[in-house]
Amino acid sequence: MSQIHIHKGAKDDLSEVLKLVIELAKFEKAEDQVTATLADYEQNYEEGIFDFLIAKNDQAEALGICLFYFAYSTWRGKMMYLEDFVVDPKQRSKGIGQLLWDALIEHAKATNCVMMKWQVLDWNKEAIKFYKRQKATIEDEWSNGKLSLHPDIDFS
Repeated sequence: MSQIHIHKGAKDDLSEVLKLVIELAKFEKAEDQVTATLADYEQNYEEGIFDFLIAKNDQAEALGICLFYFAYSTWRGKMMYLEDFVVDPKQRSKGIGQLLWDALIEHAKATNCVMMKWQVLDWNKEAIKFYKRQKATIEDEWSNGKLSLHPDIDFS
C-alpha cells in the first residue's frame, strides 16, 4: 500500500492543482466556468496570492489539495480562507481528505489564524457531513455576494 505524503505545494505542482480544480468544477457542474489558466496560477502563486497543501502518493501523483489564502476578520483577527478542498474522485473515501484537513488545521494554527472559513454547496451532503464531523459550523444565514470586475466574464 502506498504512503500518503502531505506537504506545502510548490510552483511545480500547479499543473496538478489546476487539474484537481477542474475535477472539482466538473463535480459542481460548472467546468465551463473555470477561466483561470496555468499561467494565472503561476503568476498568482509567485505573487503570494494563495498557497496550498498537496497530498501525493509514493509515485508523486497528486491525490488532493487544500488551496487557501489568508484574510482578515475585523471582529476576530487573522483567518484562513479555504478556497478549494478537493480529493481526486478515484481516491475518495481512503482517508486522504482527513489527512489534508488535519494538516491544514495545523498550518492554520502555526500561522496564528484564529479561525478558518470556506463555502460548501448546500447539495453537497457528503462534504457537509465531513465538515460537521470536524465540529465545524455550517452557516445558512449569510448570502454570498460577488461582482465581476472583468467585462468579458459573467460570474452570475
